Formats: sequence, C-alpha cells, structure tokens
Amino acid sequence: MIKNGFNIKTIDDSEIIGKKVILRVDYNISLGKNRTLADDARIRQTLPTINYLLKNHNKIIIITYLDRPKTRDSRYSLKPVAKHLQSLLPNNKIILANDFLTKIGKQVISSQEDNEIIMLENIRFYKQEKKNDPNFAKKIAELANIYINDAFGQCHRAETTIVGVPEYLPSYAGLLLKKEVETISQAIKKPKKPFVVILGGAKISTKILLIDRLMAVADYLLIGGGLANTFLAAEDYEIGRSFCEYEEIQKARRLLFMAAKKHTAIILPSDVVIGNPKNITDGGIVKKINEVLTNAQILDIGPETQAKFGSIITKAKTIIWNGPVGYFENPEYRRGTDFIYYAIAQNQQATSIVGGGDTLAAISKKEYLDKITHISTGGGAMLEFIEKGTLPGIEALKR
Repeated sequence: MIKNGFNIKTIDDSEIIGKKVILRVDYNISLGKNRTLADDARIRQTLPTINYLLKNHNKIIIITYLDRPKTRDSRYSLKPVAKHLQSLLPNNKIILANDFLTKIGKQVISSQEDNEIIMLENIRFYKQEKKNDPNFAKKIAELANIYINDAFGQCHRAETTIVGVPEYLPSYAGLLLKKEVETISQAIKKPKKPFVVILGGAKISTKILLIDRLMAVADYLLIGGGLANTFLAAEDYEIGRSFCEYEEIQKARRLLFMAAKKHTAIILPSDVVIGNPKNITDGGIVKKINEVLTNAQILDIGPETQAKFGSIITKAKTIIWNGPVGYFENPEYRRGTDFIYYAIAQNQQATSIVGGGDTLAAISKKEYLDKITHISTGGGAMLEFIEKGTLPGIEALKR
C-alpha cells in the first residue's frame, strides 16, 4: 500500500503470481545519433518492478511510447528501446509486437512463453491512446489479467493506457511509482527546514500555480534559466534578446509580491553569462544583471549567482530541483547547471529530489548520482503532483 494517504495497492503487498500483466512504463527517452539512447535512467528505474514480477512467474506485456508521432512512423519505433532493455535483461527474450490488434500480433501475445517479455510497439501509433478511448482500453485490457502502472512520468496524462485500462482490470502501482509518490509526498508535506527549491527551464507560464504552491512551504526559491528572465523583466531589468514570456510579466510581479508576504525568498541571478547559443568554442562573457545590453542574450547564470545559490543549497535540509539554469545543450553554457548539481550532491544532510527530462539529460553522465536521494522520472508529472497533490494516473488506481 502506498503511504501518505494514498489508498492504492502496490505489487509488493499483493499476491500477483503466475499472471499475465500489463506493465505501463515511461520509456519516452531521447535518442542520439544512430538512434542510440541518450540516457537509460528511466529504463533502469523500472527494473526492480520487472524483476519482482519475473521472480513471481508473471508474463509481462510492456506498454510505452516514444516522442510524438502523428502516424505509424518507423522513426519513432521502440526497436532501440527494446534492444537496450534486452541488454539489461540478458536472461529474458524481449519481443517487440508490431501491432497487437492484427492477427499476427494477437498470436505473438497468446503464445508468449515464460522467459519472454513482450513490448507493444509505440502506443502513440494509435490515435485512440491520447483520446482515452474506452473501446481501445477494453481491447488492451483483454491482453492480460492485471494492470500495473510504473509510469510516474506519464501519470499527469489522462490517456487510455494511464486512466482507461484500469477501469477493466485489477490495478496496482509498481515499485517505482510507489517510490515516487511516497518520496515526493514526504518532502512536500513534512519537509525538513530549510527547504530549498531550484527552478529552471524556459517557461513561467507552466509553473505559476506550482510556484504559488511552493511559496506556502519553501524557504527559498532559486530561479534560473529562461524562467528567471521573465522575473528579471518584471523587475525592469534589461534582458536584451533573451528568451522571455512578456505576456506573463504581470503574473511574475504578483509572485514576487506574494513571496515577500509569505516570507519565502525568491532569489534571482545577480550576474549572467551572455553570448551566442550557436558558438561552441567561446563561452561568452559575464555581466552584472544591470549591465546587460539590448542586443545581448542571457544563456547561463554567472559565478556570483553560483556562489549565492551554492551557499543556500549547502544549508538546505530538503532540496527539490527541476529545470536546467542555462542553455545546457551547448557545453559552453552548462557551467551553472553543473554547479547546481554538484552543490546538491555535496549536501549529504539534505533529502534531495531531482526531476524533469531536461534536468535528467543534463546530469545523466555525471558522477555522484548516488548522492542524490531520489532522481524522479517525471518532469511535468513531478511538478503537477507537487502542485495538486495527486495525478489522474494515481487516482485511476484507487478504483
């Protein structure tokens, strides 16, 4: 059972033995050159659930998606994902079922052997998935006896394989979903103080309600990335040609006003790195925030800001980080994001939670990953869960 007020059955407190199970996971992973996986953290974090089910002689049908295909398209096939999962589970045969609705697809599933794991091809190849189509949900449910959700990163989406299929099968949370919900709930409901939140990424529009919620519990909000530019513009600083949601400036001003009333410190960059995002050899120049010119582009936080953020992170007892604080895709502008990561990793007295697709991509090849208390597989899901206290996919498991 998931703790912290969620009346949801989990696979480790239930007798699921010798069943055919649908396992919904989140393997929406960025592919690099030659269609190789840029990062396999999301796959690795589901292995405890997969191994638990295999140990209890269950046959597994994995459902996930990749990217945003508009139709069936080989560029978005799960072949590289299935291949990588095979390398992680050498004692099992991974079979990619091209289309489970065809006669051949149904035969593959019905003849599944004990050591085989079937992965359905990209579920977003079917338009019914995003529509939460009940007929589509019934067809999927007919494939198995049990439904297990281990896709925390997708639980904010009211899609067929997240909220529809649980209507028709006994449903459980996997071990990863359980860990995500319990860890994040504990951090938000009973945070050890000081509680520090670091928010980066580009858009404030998707995080306004979240920031409102965090101001009620956090001691410090450290703001970087494109998100910071909108706040800086709200304080009438020149940000040049930097990314900014100008239509959200009034809301940013309101958040700054509310933070002061609630005694939450919103800390913005005091210096920044400006430069050309396409230049991979020149790391730009550092400017105080009041020295940015009209043709400049802010691409990272500066060393003074790093020091300021670092001193706050060092004292923290609870840390949540979502979103890079610079244009990390260019190595010349990832110093700030790297600094944030190492500062968190060095604070071993704090409970630290790091999440978000871009954040995971920025730290995936780093040492000291084991120093982070919890690396969340959810980006939007993590933020929405913090904001609302639950998610559609979690609610679907309560039925």
